[in-house]
Amino acid sequence: MVPLGSEGYWLVRLLFERGLAVIYLFAFIVALKQFRPLAGEDGLLPIDEYAEGDEFGERPSLFQLLPDDRFIGAAAWTGVVLSSLALVGVPYWLPEPYPVVASMALWGAMWALYLSFVNAGRVFYGYGWESMLLETGFLAIFLGAGETAPPTVVLLLISWVLFRNMFGAGLIKIRGDDCWRELTCMDYHYETQPIPNPLSWFAHQLPDRFHRVEVLGNHVVELAIPFLYFAPQPYATVGGVATIGFQLWLMTTGNFAWLNALTIVQATATFGDGTLSVLPGVSAPAAAPTPLYLEALALLVAAVILVLSVPPTRNMLSPGQVMNTSFDPIHLVNSYGAFGSVTRERYQLVIEGTREPNPGEDDWEAYDLKGQPVDPAERPPQWAPYHLRLDWQLWFAAMRSRPGPRQRWLLALLAKLLEGDRETESLLAATPFEESPERIRVLRYRYRFTTREERTETGRWWSRERVGTYVPASTREELGSSRRIRLR
Repeated sequence: MVPLGSEGYWLVRLLFERGLAVIYLFAFIVALKQFRPLAGEDGLLPIDEYAEGDEFGERPSLFQLLPDDRFIGAAAWTGVVLSSLALVGVPYWLPEPYPVVASMALWGAMWALYLSFVNAGRVFYGYGWESMLLETGFLAIFLGAGETAPPTVVLLLISWVLFRNMFGAGLIKIRGDDCWRELTCMDYHYETQPIPNPLSWFAHQLPDRFHRVEVLGNHVVELAIPFLYFAPQPYATVGGVATIGFQLWLMTTGNFAWLNALTIVQATATFGDGTLSVLPGVSAPAAAPTPLYLEALALLVAAVILVLSVPPTRNMLSPGQVMNTSFDPIHLVNSYGAFGSVTRERYQLVIEGTREPNPGEDDWEAYDLKGQPVDPAERPPQWAPYHLRLDWQLWFAAMRSRPGPRQRWLLALLAKLLEGDRETESLLAATPFEESPERIRVLRYRYRFTTREERTETGRWWSRERVGTYVPASTREELGSSRRIRLR
């Protein structure tokens, strides 16, 4: 048994940084492709609303100073370049003593840039894994680089993020929906999750007994295993490996953006160089001592994190636990948790347009979405760790029978589709119109996975039933009229 902190972590740092750089790269590519049509100058939630409505100290962002599409694009491209440099390990190419300073500057710049996107992105960036990436990315600033060993305390802080991530998810489940205690939640999860993937249908067909074991295993991995993260080796590694295996299963059966991939990256902090050295062709170098100034900075960061951890810990242990909440403007320490409740039925919004002035039911054509099901015969796609922000918001919106104030972006989306706006259309998989439609509407359906027999007979992955009209047939003028479409 190896006491905690008594072995090297040079290889662990290398593995962690490469993995985190991949997550950052995906995040900045998503910002490059999606931020402007969602929250740019002419976005569904225009950036000016944020810049004029929020104080810098409350939601700090570079875009509050420069709410400009060109600057947004430049920031996203800069993030792509920086994360690529981190991925190939550029700081390690420099002679000593420059790697540590270069590494801190590189990871610090990525963190500041992504903080700007998260705080300015509002509802489209309101996911727990955004705060988790910022919290994890902030700690990466203080890991160092080059020949020197990383500060052990920073790896312990990363394990603390992982603990709150997993244990918080376990607590919100056991306190939440009855199906978690009755071991039945997985009967519904694969069908009703935000964006199913190609294997979700097959996972849904597994026997009920298997689903019971799944839920029980979920409780073990989220409520018991996290305490191993701080145990001596090899027990900490056992906890990390169990967590990684659990996350890999979730990745193969659903699209959860980079939540699972980021959790896997965090779990590498539970390893030690001795553990990694047992792999073929891997050997740990004799690292130089950690620079004194980096050790001092790491201890200062640990003290700050310890103080800031009090409110999130209280929240996590409270019977009124709130999941995925930030407690400071720069997202240094947050609460996490997912799927405290599981929906039993899947509702979908289908956007349709027509060029007919007086359309019949056969005159409407559906817009195809990238992740959400529309055509029942279309197999669910694989997107994660890429994040489909519009599709996620459409999933949340479909839980209501009509749009509310938080879905005002939906009316903006419909108006832009009526205008034939190309940037907005880029958020969709396909538009059925070469010229913009005359009218548009949103229907609400109940979707369910087909059975094996239905799939064999029809070739369809989904069966659906129309349950209502979410937004009635509207022209551009009518969409702007509060008399016809009320948000409530």
